[in-house]
Amino acid sequence: MSGPATQPVTLLILGAGSRGRIYAEYTLGHSEEGIVVAVAEPDARRRADFAKLHNLPPERVFTDWREALKQPKLADVAVITTQDADHVAPVEAAAALGYHLLLEKPMAPDEEGCRRIIAAAEQHGVMLGVCHVLRYTAYTQALKAVLNAGTIGEIVSVEHLEPVGYWHQAHSFVRGHWRNTEQSSPMLLSKACHDLDWLRYVVGLPCQRVSSFGSLKHFRREEQPAGAADRCVDCPPEIENACPYSAKRYYLGQLEAGNTEWPLNVITSDITYEGVTAALRDGPYGRCVYACDNDVVDHQVVNFEFKGGVTASFTMTAFTRARGRETRIFGTKGELYGDSQKIEIYDFLTGETSVLDTDIASDGSILSGHGGGDDGLMAAFLTAIRRNDPGLILSGPQETLESHLMVFAAERARAGGMVVDMDPTVLSVAERRE
Repeated sequence: MSGPATQPVTLLILGAGSRGRIYAEYTLGHSEEGIVVAVAEPDARRRADFAKLHNLPPERVFTDWREALKQPKLADVAVITTQDADHVAPVEAAAALGYHLLLEKPMAPDEEGCRRIIAAAEQHGVMLGVCHVLRYTAYTQALKAVLNAGTIGEIVSVEHLEPVGYWHQAHSFVRGHWRNTEQSSPMLLSKACHDLDWLRYVVGLPCQRVSSFGSLKHFRREEQPAGAADRCVDCPPEIENACPYSAKRYYLGQLEAGNTEWPLNVITSDITYEGVTAALRDGPYGRCVYACDNDVVDHQVVNFEFKGGVTASFTMTAFTRARGRETRIFGTKGELYGDSQKIEIYDFLTGETSVLDTDIASDGSILSGHGGGDDGLMAAFLTAIRRNDPGLILSGPQETLESHLMVFAAERARAGGMVVDMDPTVLSVAERRE
């Protein structure tokens, strides 16, 4: 990194979509830690809005990441928030120029891409952090401290629920960018790699075997009500009014409630009644949820066996109200329940229950900054760069590779109807650190 450690870290943002904007906005309130100095974004309105917000001169605003990385090095860090399948090439190009790397999850849609990303960082001696923001929340750190203290004894088994939420599923995984495996990645990777990474971090042991079941059950043409149109704006009122997934009701309702951020800023840059209505008539987010080109699952169960016989079950389902992730951890001396904010601990010896409140007014969702994880990630990563200390990055390359391999194994298990053994050689920098 150029300059003394007391100087703020400079950032080049490659992709000014939802996630890129969120990470960049951290610097607006913490300019002593980091400052955005350049951006590459293909969407003209997003690019212009981003440049104005961060006061970027025209020569530091690019239409494409390739254009930005043709320049001499512009910043200390490249924040790579392009689409899932478009991570490897910008990582390799940025690493070759000496940029440290902050990479949105997932690393890549396949193992080869993940390994190429790690190899690029290692070859050029740059730090790599992956945006597994759940590791960085106050809730996770408090829960991890309880477990490390032996409060519930040794972990025996874990139940973990990812309640995706019916509208988040419809927005992102039926109509949106992550609806189709070929265009992005499987649901387990695009959404729930957070959760598998979190389970690995919390259990603190390498995963050895995986099985999985799941399918696309509901959001299919066969489930479309008779007489329904393929666009919500064209649907007969008696059908549209009875549909919980109506795009008209949801997006226009968000506008009427005064929300001008996610998810409206994903469907259009013109956040007015006319702009949103036009997006619903002409864009992908106005489609009937039963008439899209989606193929990712809407529910999935994954079972894990970790080293020492510790077991865990993970359920991801679209069919829930919006709320934080929920976890039960069963130990030899007690039981723990967490809901992404509060942690309840039952002690077998005393029969008493104690409660820790991590004091985050959050449901753990995107709208709440993942329970403080977005800010926690940025604070940790920028401090790591300023101090030249990669140990401050909780979601580094090897930790992330291991949890991604758990995802790939789970998908093989689901597709093949089998139990998949993990490669015992892919262990375990993370275990030694913990």
